[in-house]
Amino acid sequence: MDFVLLTAGIAGLWLGTELTIGGALAIARRHQLSEFFVGLVILSIGSDLPELAIAVDAGIKGLMGNDASGVVVGTSIGSVVAQIGFVLGLCGVITYLTLPRGFVMRHGSVLLGATVLLFLVAFDGHVSRIEGLTLITLYLIYVIALMNGANAPEEEHPSIAGGGIKSWALLVLGLGAVVLSSEITVSSVVNIAHTFKISEALIAVLIIGLGSSLPELSISVSAILKRKTQLSVGNIIGSNILDTLLPIGIAAVISQVAMERQLLYFDLPFIFVLTTVVLAFFFTKEGVNRPQGTVILGLYFFYVVIKLLQF
Repeated sequence: MDFVLLTAGIAGLWLGTELTIGGALAIARRHQLSEFFVGLVILSIGSDLPELAIAVDAGIKGLMGNDASGVVVGTSIGSVVAQIGFVLGLCGVITYLTLPRGFVMRHGSVLLGATVLLFLVAFDGHVSRIEGLTLITLYLIYVIALMNGANAPEEEHPSIAGGGIKSWALLVLGLGAVVLSSEITVSSVVNIAHTFKISEALIAVLIIGLGSSLPELSISVSAILKRKTQLSVGNIIGSNILDTLLPIGIAAVISQVAMERQLLYFDLPFIFVLTTVVLAFFFTKEGVNRPQGTVILGLYFFYVVIKLLQF
């Protein structure tokens, strides 16, 4: 039954995110908010609602004495690996991806720096409230700098309403679905882990991490079909920066988050190496096409095999 609830929870997270983004975009257009604000706040943060909702729910569970650190950390790490390994690799196989070198240098260095920072704050085996607040603060600084120095994206995620009462209803319904689904997802993972005596983080990395990346996959593929490949890649990189800093930071502020040694000494270094490989592909003149996309997918599936061997 817990596996059914887990599947339903992940599906609810995806559906709730789509409803939330669609309603919010329609409201933003109706009130003539800038496209850049829509792209940065609604698409980037909106597509990461599953990870953020899981982080808040896990943090609250920690306050109640039920430690769910493995779920929030595993979900964040799994989402980062799935996005830059599976989603970006798949997009590279589908089409030719390029990025300006300046973009790669600025945002790629922030992503690598965020990974190193998470490793450092979790080196003692946990992330404290102050360390969590540090992660959140640095992400906010990055967003402010981005808003002051970046150009507005040309692409818009398709909305499903016109910005009136229907849009607000969809927004509220979507947020409600995300909150409820996050509770179902976290609870079912904890129950499965206890039943089979395996790590919560392992389930979160392999299953929730990939499942919560569905919004990014949807946005990226849609952008590729409309020949907006830079938007597709930019959304993935921006989302990974958020996933590295914000969910764990939020959960840690609510209740101290524990970091398993396996995640600290294998998963985070793997993310650093995978990110470096991807950025190196983009920094060359070729970018990421089918051969490079195949390599990235291969690294992702290598990671999955290694994680499966831990069962």
